[in-house]
Amino acid sequence: MDKPLTYADAGVDLDKADSLVESIKDIARQTRRSGVMGEIGGFGGLFSLSTENMKNPVLVSSTDGVGTKLKLAFMTNRHDTVGIDLVAMCVNDIAVQGAKPLFFLDYLATGRLHRQTVTEIIKGVGEGCRQAKCALIGGETAEMPGFYRDGEYDLAGFAVGIVENSKIVDGSEIRPSHRIIGIASNGLHSNGYSLVRKICFEILKLKPEDYIEELGLTLGEELLRPTRIYSETIQHLLRDFPIRGLAHITGGGILENTLRIIPQACSIVIQKNSWEIPPVFNFLQEAGKVEPDEMLRVFNNGIGLVVVVPESSAQEVLERLVAMGDKAWVIGEIVERRQEADSRARLV
Repeated sequence: MDKPLTYADAGVDLDKADSLVESIKDIARQTRRSGVMGEIGGFGGLFSLSTENMKNPVLVSSTDGVGTKLKLAFMTNRHDTVGIDLVAMCVNDIAVQGAKPLFFLDYLATGRLHRQTVTEIIKGVGEGCRQAKCALIGGETAEMPGFYRDGEYDLAGFAVGIVENSKIVDGSEIRPSHRIIGIASNGLHSNGYSLVRKICFEILKLKPEDYIEELGLTLGEELLRPTRIYSETIQHLLRDFPIRGLAHITGGGILENTLRIIPQACSIVIQKNSWEIPPVFNFLQEAGKVEPDEMLRVFNNGIGLVVVVPESSAQEVLERLVAMGDKAWVIGEIVERRQEADSRARLV
């Protein structure tokens, strides 16, 4: 060999990685909140709980990824929304237990660091943290040549929140006659994309830039709509209303995710046609000849969050949600489960 080998010769550019850290620090600073200590760049992110005025605080954590929705980002070379998806999938899962998000960490792994791509991704993470009012306090960007194809990457995230022990929302107070309110999703969110890609790109042979009349925009624009972040909506409701249960509607759909919070002595009844279904779901169902039951299991079908409240509070909660700019509907109710063999979830 004519010259000594370096890490860069093997595909890892340490100088570029160091430069990216400086860019990420600027994004993280924009998400600072009380409790953050120091800046990104240390061996661990520091966060002080001393500012939280609680008698018996409980930390709530969640980790998740974006899944095969990332394939759409690769196809379109648009990377500014998947970071929002990442934050949403983690933060929504802790928010439905009554927790206020505190901080977030991300993990980005790629075959080769492309500065613009990574910057767009982390800007999306920062925007998600801003929406959730949590701080981006750390993460990891790994360059792994030969492990990922050039231009591809994977994303994972980790969120931590806090809730007073006596205010944890766990569904234990749900009773028959309580109403189920559904809050609108922002389209597909981040679930079911393996089926979406099969329908759109294998069966219909579409391209992301194709304009879809039924949707009123290009396919790529529709499929890259970011997941809604519900943490602030949830905190507003918890402050003023008797919220008995909350469910983030992800893989498994409305029925399965709502069942996760319902006591064994109860069942749920969901009313068909009681909410507005965005056009993308009808488009996918017709194009893929997907059975209604399968649609319910795979997709959120227009409901991203379920709220369970006493019947006496349902109308007031709806009015508050509308005042906050949300679309919401009473989509069902809690009923008594009379026998062990009874179905725990029905669509009528």
